[in-house]
Amino acid sequence: MTHYTPEPVPLYGPDFAADPHAVYARLRQYGPVAPVEISPGVSAHLVTGYRAALDLLRDTETWSKDPRRWQGTLSPDCPVLPMLKWRPNVLFNDGAVHGRYRSVITDSLSRVEPHHLRRQVARAADTLIRDFAATGEADLVAQYARPLPLVLFNTLFGMPNHYSSRLVASLAGMLEAVGPEEATRAGADFEQYVMELVTLKQGERGADLASWFMDHPAGLSLEETVHQVVLTMGAGHEPTTNLISNALSRMLSNPDYYSTLSSGALTARDAINDVLRNEPPMANYSAHFPRRDVRFHGTWITANQLVLVSYAAANTAPDGLAAETVRADGGAHLAWAAGPHACPAKQPALLIATAAIERLTSHLCDLELTVPRSRLSWRPGPFHRALAHLPARFTPVTPDQAGVTPWSSPSPTSSTRPEATSTRKPHTSGPSAPRPA
Repeated sequence: MTHYTPEPVPLYGPDFAADPHAVYARLRQYGPVAPVEISPGVSAHLVTGYRAALDLLRDTETWSKDPRRWQGTLSPDCPVLPMLKWRPNVLFNDGAVHGRYRSVITDSLSRVEPHHLRRQVARAADTLIRDFAATGEADLVAQYARPLPLVLFNTLFGMPNHYSSRLVASLAGMLEAVGPEEATRAGADFEQYVMELVTLKQGERGADLASWFMDHPAGLSLEETVHQVVLTMGAGHEPTTNLISNALSRMLSNPDYYSTLSSGALTARDAINDVLRNEPPMANYSAHFPRRDVRFHGTWITANQLVLVSYAAANTAPDGLAAETVRADGGAHLAWAAGPHACPAKQPALLIATAAIERLTSHLCDLELTVPRSRLSWRPGPFHRALAHLPARFTPVTPDQAGVTPWSSPSPTSSTRPEATSTRKPHTSGPSAPRPA
């Protein structure tokens, strides 16, 4: 019997970036699983149905997160490999190995107290707003939403404040590189930053995420520690940036959010919930690989083929469980994924995005877009839903102005518990210790 192989639909290029939901509607003609191409010559299956997505995300017997057999079929310079290739971290492993890595991240994040995190977001926000508040205009992606998570991470991971500009510059260089040499240089800068961070914390612990990663009972090796740091920063940066900027774009283009931004009928959390359901910051991800040949929701998939989940398509699928109107809790959606690999940083991410938007709109209460939302440009790519720019204008704010400004706001304290702020640790090496049962 000859099997018909449909032509895969590209998930890259300006057409997809401009109107991804039109592409998802086309993909639904294939059923809940559709053939796509995520880069020229790199095919995959995309799960667009809500229930099919849940079935995949919860079934660890059929599906693996380990991409090594699949990635062996690709050229080493394939442009999607940086997002999908195997590493010793929580994202690309299964079972006990995954559980060990995940415990390090979840246990460490649980030690960051919410009220301190909110104050650290305020401090990072004020630092950035001061750079453009007096000008009356800004690109809220490049000047606010993109650098804010990195300024915050620099503090949460225990690096001195003057390192934050290096972190911002390196990841911005990786994102905006116009050629392979520039991207390679920016990647090397980021790698150097992480190695300096780990070296610093090997000598002197603090009340910070890097130290807690190192001291966790899971006993990470140096290599494993580096990879968890890189993943936490990388996985925290792009989605948080997009969540902040996508939500701001909705707020600034919808009069229901404000007569002034501080007295609107809807809130920043409403905008965030709207984005999570309809425009998830990471639109297509959750790479999985079947352990054996399988027929999944009517589609035949051979072992080790790449299967991605479209959170954006599943959230709006006819079989979805999302409410017709936005509820206070955001309704049912898959923006955080589901199952054992669901996002471990949901609550901190929500707090960071909400606090960042509230801080910006409290200082610049008459923000408005300089172009209609329909004319905003989106960065092409198969995985994210990300604005390229978010140009806005506002009444300038200056340091000598009366009232609360980014220059006069109180300086927040540490983002973490004050006790046990420093314990010196000798340099150690060797195999990682087993996690206690």
